[in-house]
Amino acid sequence: MLTEIVTEHLRHHRDRVAVTDPTIDLTGSALLAERDAFATVLEGRVGLGDRPRVGLVAPNSAAYVTAYLAVLRVGGVPFLIDSAFTAGELTTIADDCSLDLLIHDERDLSALGGRRFEGTGAQHMTALHVTALPVDGRRYELRPDTEVCRFTSGSTGKPNCIEFTGDAVYRAAANWAAGTGLDAEDRTACFAALSNGLAFNTSLLATFLTGASLHLSRGLPTAGRVHRDLTRAQATRLVGFPALYESVVRRGTPALADVRVAVSSGAPLREETKRAFADLTGITISNYYGIAETGPLTFTTDPARIDGLGVPLPGVDLRAGVDGEPRPITVRSESMGSCYLNAPGVFEDRIDAEGLYVTGDEGFLRDGALVLTGRSNRMINVGGRKVDPVEVAEALRTARGVRDVVVFEATDQHGDPLVAAAVVSDEPLEITALRAHCAARLAAFKVPGRIHLLDRIPANSIGKPSLTALRRL
Repeated sequence: MLTEIVTEHLRHHRDRVAVTDPTIDLTGSALLAERDAFATVLEGRVGLGDRPRVGLVAPNSAAYVTAYLAVLRVGGVPFLIDSAFTAGELTTIADDCSLDLLIHDERDLSALGGRRFEGTGAQHMTALHVTALPVDGRRYELRPDTEVCRFTSGSTGKPNCIEFTGDAVYRAAANWAAGTGLDAEDRTACFAALSNGLAFNTSLLATFLTGASLHLSRGLPTAGRVHRDLTRAQATRLVGFPALYESVVRRGTPALADVRVAVSSGAPLREETKRAFADLTGITISNYYGIAETGPLTFTTDPARIDGLGVPLPGVDLRAGVDGEPRPITVRSESMGSCYLNAPGVFEDRIDAEGLYVTGDEGFLRDGALVLTGRSNRMINVGGRKVDPVEVAEALRTARGVRDVVVFEATDQHGDPLVAAAVVSDEPLEITALRAHCAARLAAFKVPGRIHLLDRIPANSIGKPSLTALRRL
């Protein structure tokens, strides 16, 4: 289904620029030609069988887009993998999901035991041993209607592989375009990895459906790089994680004249960052709320609003609390995944009796817009009492000099849960003073038993705080 949709729309907009990176610009017709050439390589040189499972693990580039479309063209199922993963993590995924081929950058993947081929452009290919099986001795079977697989961190101790139908991928793109006003005159500069839902749902197929153009960057999205790439592309849309906007604010990048919409997601965007970015550039950042398993859910149609995460997009049935009273957020969307390939039954267990996905978030609707208040499944159990990390973090943020905070569950010397906090400050702080500050605002059992003073919060590849790294402290 996706190949037919992409082909139709790229042909319709054949003379318009479809995708660019710092080395190449491809029109719709040129992208189709590149896709077909790569598909020929896949079919001939590698000799894949029916419905091959192909992992894509590389930074953003026009060649990445070409490879993704080529895998679909030959009837394969692309597995979009975070390019920050190590060879060890890739081995786990390849074995767990029984991948047949990896399309990747110049990294050495000889440890996986496959045969390496040259692809096209910057892409390389490693054909894997098809005998790879998960540890339980069986090969997980894809659903017949699955066309794309993506990964999310989960409670199973390994990346969960989400299966998506072609219709779900299409609906995510079409509903995003309709709900956000994306049109043929837009030029989207995307600084989020295409393997991540923020970019995949907002910037890939959605661009081709409307005849807009997608501009991909390379390297870390520093403020200087962001400004240069936006200027080069004359971008009207900016897509990135909160760290990008914080970098721009810190550097004081001048006004971005052509940008009309700036989208943030992946981690909470601080209100002070949003205000500072608006003061600096004249652009109000639009929040976007989505879950990997369900696709894009909300968007801030009124960017003048600082609070909230926007209203539900077309095709989204979202349930939350009302009148300031938070409750668990549940959702049904046209872009929802089908299941976890490598964790049978886990996805299905998160669907309630009404067929809605239980997100694990809590919040409420205010004037139709979603306000997120916390995570219902990340409560810290201290001696039988539940502690909300969001509440503790907000108390710490009111302390003088505190710039950033993450509150999380750790364990004491006896292995019992305790409240831990990582704090970044703009001036010297005393841990005893921070505890006293919390004690004046919170019940004693909510006061962090362990506080780490850091220069920065360690983050994962999409800008979220890395709880694994924090717990190692």
